[in-house]
Amino acid sequence: MIKNHESIDALIGVDVGKSNHHAIAINRASKKLLDRALPQDEAKLRAIIKSVAGKGAVLLVVDQPSTIGALPVAVAQAEGILVGYIPGLAMCRIAYLHPEKSKTTRDAAITAEAARSLPHTLRCIVIADEQAAELSMLCGYDDDLAKQATAASNRIRGLLTQIHPALERVIGPHLDHAAMAELLIKYPSQIPVPGEAPQGRPD
Repeated sequence: MIKNHESIDALIGVDVGKSNHHAIAINRASKKLLDRALPQDEAKLRAIIKSVAGKGAVLLVVDQPSTIGALPVAVAQAEGILVGYIPGLAMCRIAYLHPEKSKTTRDAAITAEAARSLPHTLRCIVIADEQAAELSMLCGYDDDLAKQATAASNRIRGLLTQIHPALERVIGPHLDHAAMAELLIKYPSQIPVPGEAPQGRPD
């Protein structure tokens, strides 16, 4: 059960997915506040959750609290938002009453509506102090990796700009793709770009 459910002002239902989620937020009067896809990205999830949190006390409910649903849960809890989930059996029973075409949108809408009108179907997700510390450490590690990747990308783009500006304009924005690293390893010297005259190395 969700404690103090009557004090909740906004309810977010999230249908979780491997690469993207879908969220629908409603208020106590069932007015839609948000309906959009959510990327599996901590910073973007945090920004979206904060935008809804401006409406008052928020309850975020997911249909899968672990594995692919762990990131939205962790981000919401880090923001001090109450988090719950709807068990699979209850979700299936409610879904039979909503035969919309889009399963993703339907499940997010069902989760949000269940969070509003069927609090007895929900289960509260509580995180232990040890888990919070572990998640904090993992998030910090992810942040460090992201900073290192950005620094490496900027350094490569800087070197490419010095050696071959035209090439940097072509592949610079796509350095995060694995194929770019393979391309640079296979062709470490200048690669002629159509329409560009060969360029020498700077003195």
